[in-house]
Amino acid sequence: MHAITIPEAGGPEALVWAEVPDPVPGEGEVLVDVVASAVNRADLLQRQGFYNPPPGSSPYPGLECAGRVTDIGAGVSGWEIGDEVCALLAGGGYAEQVVVPVGQLMPVPQGVDLVTAAALPEVTSTVWSNVFMISHLRPGETFLVHGGSSGIGTMAIQLAKAVGATVAVTAGSKEKLDFCRELGADILINYREQDFVEEIKSATDGAGADVILDNMGAKYLDRNVQTLATNGRLAIIGMQGGVKGELNIATLLNKRAAVTATSLRGRPAAEKATIVAAVREHVWPLIAAGHVRPIVDQTVPMSDAAAAHRVLEESSHIGKVLLVR
Repeated sequence: MHAITIPEAGGPEALVWAEVPDPVPGEGEVLVDVVASAVNRADLLQRQGFYNPPPGSSPYPGLECAGRVTDIGAGVSGWEIGDEVCALLAGGGYAEQVVVPVGQLMPVPQGVDLVTAAALPEVTSTVWSNVFMISHLRPGETFLVHGGSSGIGTMAIQLAKAVGATVAVTAGSKEKLDFCRELGADILINYREQDFVEEIKSATDGAGADVILDNMGAKYLDRNVQTLATNGRLAIIGMQGGVKGELNIATLLNKRAAVTATSLRGRPAAEKATIVAAVREHVWPLIAAGHVRPIVDQTVPMSDAAAAHRVLEESSHIGKVLLVR
């Protein structure tokens, strides 16, 4: 088969479409013929040499895909050859075929085409696990998501609205904020022109945000804690703004607040399977009912993955960028 390889770490030009050995499913795994994958910022870090795949997983980038089952390993039940699926991966999505642990496999949701389904596994698993399974966002609470127009952000807006939360977003342009409003965001903050701490306090009569989903890390740590409401929960899922920040423990104590930080890629298969099962139970019905939809900015040929990486680096996109075969 062919896959996007990274012979040497570097810029987008480091991505090379090359012939590689065919994968073979082992016990508890299925082989998927990939129709589409999606680009995540973790892929950019892997390309740059900063985020290696977990031991034993595919060396090729790509944390999610959609396609058709073409082979089934021993001990797998409930799936048949030809099934249209999407999957959460530890790597290998930028390829013609990929092996998937059966617990990370999902049917394509009703009403979603096969290509577009590639936009779903990573964002739904990340948002549901962090915002609902860990931070327990509840109806009536205020939820802030940084980067509201990103793949994660557009999904987080919709899921938070679906459970009855008030949604605040940050984004860097009027166009992006307008799109967030269309998805249901209530409080729109242009981080280039406004202080999100002040804006959230003003919009909530000083109470603050009950749950914050943060992709920035160190750069926003102190301000996020300032923004939290009493009993607030800050979920950190990225470090675009650095890895080391100063945390005011006194503020955290006074607010009886919590800070959590998770990554999805390196979790054990059993934990991923639990998250995927929860997504199928809670998110898939919302998609089938039309309350939540994947947001795709554009599709790019998989062999030209470098172009897709440049789109993400420019941050001009809204929603997901897909790679299609």
